[in-house]
Amino acid sequence: MKNILYILLAIVIIGGGVFAFRKKTAPVIEGVIPSYKDATYQIDGTAIALKDGASETEAAPGSTSKIVTKYFGNEARGDVNGDGTEDVAFLLTQTNGGTGTFYYTAVALKTDTGYQGTNGILLGDRIAPQTTEIKDGKIIVNYADRKPGEPMTTDPSVGISKNFQVAGIVLSEVK
Repeated sequence: MKNILYILLAIVIIGGGVFAFRKKTAPVIEGVIPSYKDATYQIDGTAIALKDGASETEAAPGSTSKIVTKYFGNEARGDVNGDGTEDVAFLLTQTNGGTGTFYYTAVALKTDTGYQGTNGILLGDRIAPQTTEIKDGKIIVNYADRKPGEPMTTDPSVGISKNFQVAGIVLSEVK
């Protein structure tokens, strides 16, 4: 009888400890993208679904070479589509097994159900990102690149500033 009481007491204590210390997580609602690092973006016409800021896919069916897309950062927050909600502009990198690291600008649009990704626009290969800003609904990306004709082994030294805007869910460069 005493052993049964000890066993029941141990179960209650363990159960209480598990209940008290278990990690509380927000419920996942179907169709809701709670983080812009889990949204889908279009890169060169291909849908790239990020999970925790990264995606890895085969370069070709059966290939050991992978296309790796990652959240780089340089994020800026502000309303870029005029709906009164705070969107997030940032940079993504993509490698495809070669020596290049391609940088893209993308935007996560805040919606009632989470985030909607835009298309990404190529900034360049092995550039040196500086800042990303949002002013008056426009996205400004500053980075350094190489002079025309310089080899890729040369450090980026030419300052470049590009402006972007969002219409609907499409990101485009403003000339």
